[in-house]
Amino acid sequence: MNLYFIALLTGAFTMLGGLFAMRFRDKLHIISGFSAGAVVGVAFFDLIPEAIESGTHHFEPSMIMAIVAAGFAAYMVLDRFVFFHGHGECENGHHAAAHVGAGTLSIHSFMDGLGIGLAYQVSPTLGQIMMLAVIAHDYSDGINTVNLVMKNGGSKQQALRWLAVDAAAPIIGIIVTTFIKVDMESLAVILALFGGFFLYIGASDLIPESHHSHPVRWTSLATVLGMVFIYGVIKIMG
Repeated sequence: MNLYFIALLTGAFTMLGGLFAMRFRDKLHIISGFSAGAVVGVAFFDLIPEAIESGTHHFEPSMIMAIVAAGFAAYMVLDRFVFFHGHGECENGHHAAAHVGAGTLSIHSFMDGLGIGLAYQVSPTLGQIMMLAVIAHDYSDGINTVNLVMKNGGSKQQALRWLAVDAAAPIIGIIVTTFIKVDMESLAVILALFGGFFLYIGASDLIPESHHSHPVRWTSLATVLGMVFIYGVIKIMG
């Protein structure tokens, strides 16, 4: 399968997920709950295991987990002291949190593209397995991107712009791998950092927001389903 066609598929699925989130905005709390589970699931079942595997010959698993914790702490500091998220002190900070969260997801999508391209450098079969896994959870990435922007006070236009960035990111990532190679040591560190970022976004932002002033039962179920969905996708796709 042509690598550039795969790149377009990843972008298309991201756009579809985001448009779904916009279409059912009145159910945003349920979408937030699902997004929370998906974001945490990507960290636990995809980013962190991949970081440990990529860094096998360079880092002890305990060091990878320390980098994950550093990513979590770094995002927390930004969230609390730069964006004032959750304190009601600064509306601009609230909006900034939306942009940084969406930006983090977009960089993750870029890393997805790198992952596909690097896998193809190993073998076409491995690349196709990676492609299927990425396409499946890029749909969730589109939902998560729109959800993060709109729940933090962003406009529909801003959400669409970030959705376009997120959809373009894996395409750019795949194209980049045709020109350069990322060594496994650097990839492990990057994946671990983003694992920490995603854990913070899911646990400290999306989960509390999803059940704020909404039925806890249904939003909690949606969160569990989000995690199960990502777990299933990754297991099925290998």
